[in-house]
Amino acid sequence: MFTSLNIDDMPRAIRDLASSGAQAIAVPSRRLFLQVATIGIAGFAIGCTEASPEAEKAGGKLVNDFVRLGADNTVTVIIKHLDKGQGIATGLAMIVAEELGASMSQLKYEYAPANVQKYANTLLGVQGTGGSSGISNSYTQLRQAGAGAKAMLVAAAAKAWGVSGAEITVSEGVLSHASGKKATFGEMAVAAGQQKPPAIEALVLKDPKTFTIIGKPQHRLDSKAKTDGTMMFTQDVVRPNMVVAVIARAPKFGGTVASFDATETRKVKDVVDVIQVPRGIAVLAKSTWAAMQGRAALKVEWDLSKAETRSSSTLLAEYKELAQKPGDSARKDGDVDAALKGAAKTVNAAFTFPFLAHATMEPMNAVVEYKPGQGAEIWSGHQIQTLDQMNAATVLGLKPEQVRLNTLMAGGSFGRRGVPDSDYVVEACSIAKATGGKFPVKLIWTREDDMQGGRYRPIAYHELSGGLDATGKLVAWKQRIVVQSFMKGTPFESMIQGKIDPSTVEGASDMVYDIPNTAFDVHTPVNGVPTLWWRSVGHTHTAHAVEAFMDQMAKEAGADPLEFRRKLLAKDPRRLAVLNLAAEKAEWGKPLGAGRGRGIAVHKSFGSYVAQVAEVTVKDGAIKVDRVVCAVDCGVAVNPDQIAAQMEGGIGYGLCAALYSKLTLTDGAVDQTNFDGYRVLRFSEMPVVEVHIVPSAEPPSGAGEPGVPPIGPAVANAVFAATGKMLTDMPFGEALQA
Repeated sequence: MFTSLNIDDMPRAIRDLASSGAQAIAVPSRRLFLQVATIGIAGFAIGCTEASPEAEKAGGKLVNDFVRLGADNTVTVIIKHLDKGQGIATGLAMIVAEELGASMSQLKYEYAPANVQKYANTLLGVQGTGGSSGISNSYTQLRQAGAGAKAMLVAAAAKAWGVSGAEITVSEGVLSHASGKKATFGEMAVAAGQQKPPAIEALVLKDPKTFTIIGKPQHRLDSKAKTDGTMMFTQDVVRPNMVVAVIARAPKFGGTVASFDATETRKVKDVVDVIQVPRGIAVLAKSTWAAMQGRAALKVEWDLSKAETRSSSTLLAEYKELAQKPGDSARKDGDVDAALKGAAKTVNAAFTFPFLAHATMEPMNAVVEYKPGQGAEIWSGHQIQTLDQMNAATVLGLKPEQVRLNTLMAGGSFGRRGVPDSDYVVEACSIAKATGGKFPVKLIWTREDDMQGGRYRPIAYHELSGGLDATGKLVAWKQRIVVQSFMKGTPFESMIQGKIDPSTVEGASDMVYDIPNTAFDVHTPVNGVPTLWWRSVGHTHTAHAVEAFMDQMAKEAGADPLEFRRKLLAKDPRRLAVLNLAAEKAEWGKPLGAGRGRGIAVHKSFGSYVAQVAEVTVKDGAIKVDRVVCAVDCGVAVNPDQIAAQMEGGIGYGLCAALYSKLTLTDGAVDQTNFDGYRVLRFSEMPVVEVHIVPSAEPPSGAGEPGVPPIGPAVANAVFAATGKMLTDMPFGEALQA
């Protein structure tokens, strides 16, 4: 089957902002498409695995692949996903604790080794984090792991006490019997590890009505370490005899090294070596500063004969020209052309979206220790461990199992660390290999490196036409999308269904508004700019175009935007419910006064439904977002505080894209270098955000990305309400001044 999921998430606290909430710089995510057979929960084994030597020394006992019981009464949960600020480690540990009967104060976590057989994402088929699937793919699996560990503890206590296991209760990390006998998990850890793991079919999971941890707001397990500076990021890793490397890369995508002169570079104090690698010229030094100074002194002649040399304006002009022709059909219902021709009123609109950088707080980095022919060890914020391990092994001439990955907390990703070719990990490996493993190598990408030579959300262009009958009913919707494909030219090209890359049309072609005649098609032009999934992927532009155009249609129909949507969503109760909740909490219809407006948008992505109402003030051509009310239905809310944080972060990030962020090319070279040119939201610009979570018994769905898509159109619609002008070219923060 095809499994299409996004790889994304937004940090609520990034190192120095440990507990301040995602009300700052919001940064992106991504989407991974893999053609895999979905791994069923039945394939999960609770079988015991040997603990690592380090864990055994600490008195820990790994009773199954996900749970280690410590003699000190700690419970360590093995996390198969990457926590890049989204709080997934806490959420996953909570699930185990609920079924195990542990207290939150007992919990610790550590990242799993690269082992796809044990730690595959059950929705992606690889070990990796993406598609806002961290909780959803692990929920049942970790409940079973917790219940299995509990059963082994109870069996150990029953044997030691000579009682029936049915008579033993477990609460807050303590096993108790009516006779007065008690034992902590730590006291029973070794004995529990000697018990036969129970069969999955024999496990009895808790009734959700009895949950004491799941569904209750919990503090993040990593807050203290982030606050006191003990949290380890890749940037903090120091190995004996380690060198720091930076790479001089071509100024235009597709450029290669023609020749270079490192004479001046080698004169820089503490520069150790200069090496040509496939991606450019690496400068190795004893410090980051020395490496950067050495690179600045490097003289390189670049071969740009095969490089991308078009500017953003040129690409957009070509996209607009393409949009005048029919594209590949993604969906067609009824006869949209006839319906438009016969409509009482028609509306046309076009929306443009620029390239966007991921701009993670911690730029890309990796540390590699390589022993030729023997193995390698890598430290990094590994988002897709399976791919990083395989790609590293290929470069180093090793078997995947000879490459040990150490996954560390990452300062954001938003899609950037989930790269199919593991670009920065591969670069670090290529440098280590070129040195013959002489010393450990820490590769560092500067902010400028990633801004000018990274991966981006692609330019997108939408043209829409809508038709209303004489009663104001929406009877026709035609949408043409022009956007680069993530999949073409990559190992994932086989994911393209017919001629359609699903990530180019998601959020539009799967529209559920009840419109009798619709047509969606897409053009996927090719250019040399490397693109990548970016927090909420295709939904970042499709949701905006759909929801902003919906307000234009409502105005032409003489209808209130909320009521107009309600009539079209009668067959989608969950979407309608979040729409109504957001409107109710925002006091939809209450006058705001001159120069102010209120806009609404609703969207489903990654299995979750999100509606947002934005209130804005427009004054002297400037837009200020004052308040955002958000309603979300993401199934079972494991940690409501974490979900609220993800919505807040998604709103902050989405506002960056809607109001300010834009990456441009001039003759193929990226113009922006840092945050002075790539504008993001300031702390002072973050609106008041209210998050309302719909109580649900449905299986958990995504939270990392679904908060992003509705905010742009909600703000656009609020400006439309305040001024009568629909802003269609992103970003539009200063568009009213034009």
